[in-house]
Amino acid sequence: MIRIDILSATPELLESPFSGSILRRAIEKNIVEVYFHNLRDYSTDKHHKIDDYQFGGGSGMVLMIEPIDNCIQELKKSNNYDEVILMTPDAKLLDQKISNKLSTLKNIMIICGHYKGVDQRVRDNLITMELSIGDYVLSGGELPAAVLCDSIIRLIPGVLNNETSALTDSFQDNLLAPPVYTRPANYNNIKVPDLLLSGNKSKIEDWREKKSIEKTKKIRPGLLK
Repeated sequence: MIRIDILSATPELLESPFSGSILRRAIEKNIVEVYFHNLRDYSTDKHHKIDDYQFGGGSGMVLMIEPIDNCIQELKKSNNYDEVILMTPDAKLLDQKISNKLSTLKNIMIICGHYKGVDQRVRDNLITMELSIGDYVLSGGELPAAVLCDSIIRLIPGVLNNETSALTDSFQDNLLAPPVYTRPANYNNIKVPDLLLSGNKSKIEDWREKKSIEKTKKIRPGLLK
């Protein structure tokens, strides 16, 4: 079983992604445990303040180190974390190889960035990894945290009905997935390639590999490097 703890300024934003589909089933099957922690519960301020203006001036509020550190230290009393991850746009991009590696761990903590960012001392002293889901800025790290969790959890054995499905996804072998088709074989005279109906598994696999390479060259040629 893998345990994931998510630290957030707005944990209510995380409830929906984990209440349906594959993530919910993984939790119900006791394959994964996911816990949300409200940083305001770890603030020593009487108003539960977790952010403040940045030193030196400038626009935007910054998440304070104290509530984050308080939450981390409390959780570490009962858990040993393999990774403590900060979700922030100015970090290394999440890719399939990272998700594959994280899916083999037992305890992961994820900190959701917010506002203008987090106090740099958090980044320098409290985390082990920083990840981004793209070169754009969102209102907070909650949606990126949910994306990261989905990419990890679906790889854990027993989560997907067909456990080989995740192994043939795009990016697993630095190739985009080939085209896929289903019934009907002929829809308004738009037909499925005959080879896929032939039952010749060897030729079908060759066709899929060829199409994957063609698609990757056209859309994401950098992957082939």
